[in-house]
Amino acid sequence: MNMRTQAAAGRAARSSAIHNMVLLSLLTAIVILMACTPIGLIDLPMIKATLLHIPVIIGAILLGPKQGAFLGAVFGLTSVVKNTMVPGLLSFAFSPLIPVPGTQSGSLWALFISMVPRMLIGPVAWAVYTLLAKLLSRRAGGRMIAAAAAAVVGALVVNTGLVMGSIGVLFRDAYATANGIPVDGVTAAIMGVVAINGVPEAIAAAVLVPAVVLPLQRALKR
Repeated sequence: MNMRTQAAAGRAARSSAIHNMVLLSLLTAIVILMACTPIGLIDLPMIKATLLHIPVIIGAILLGPKQGAFLGAVFGLTSVVKNTMVPGLLSFAFSPLIPVPGTQSGSLWALFISMVPRMLIGPVAWAVYTLLAKLLSRRAGGRMIAAAAAAVVGALVVNTGLVMGSIGVLFRDAYATANGIPVDGVTAAIMGVVAINGVPEAIAAAVLVPAVVLPLQRALKR
């Protein structure tokens, strides 16, 4: 009986690993596909708005922080490629191949801005979801609240907030030059971008992430 139990546990583990690999591959493909369409990276006058954080957050909640970081890295790479191929006003902050205003060359700090905040989206969202799901485990709709909160934190605080905050610190003068504003007006301008772009992105994530995660958790029995 013990051997049968071990064999069954082994089969279940292999099946779970296969399911995880398939789901990670599917979410990776979705991130890449979205990045290649106007849905994923939306060209706006000041910055490219995005919904690519949504599959990253979904993947992190369902699969774990490491897989979330991987999906975030894919998101970051697509941002580098898109800003290189179709540059916008702030593309110098996302691609090292785009010259920084006032200079003749790009900056490697652009890779930091494109990659690091995006790689943190998944792990932070996973941590928020895991903590709140435990705290609200006895409350009706607890997992939905946890998923929505994780989506808002991942989208608004980590993605938009950390990206724009990094731009404000690392490219303050270049940001002012690119936008034709005084340097002392950069903070207000960045807060405006966070409000105009970040809040709608966070609302979209708060609606879509629970709508996708909860049915998948039931289907995958997680």
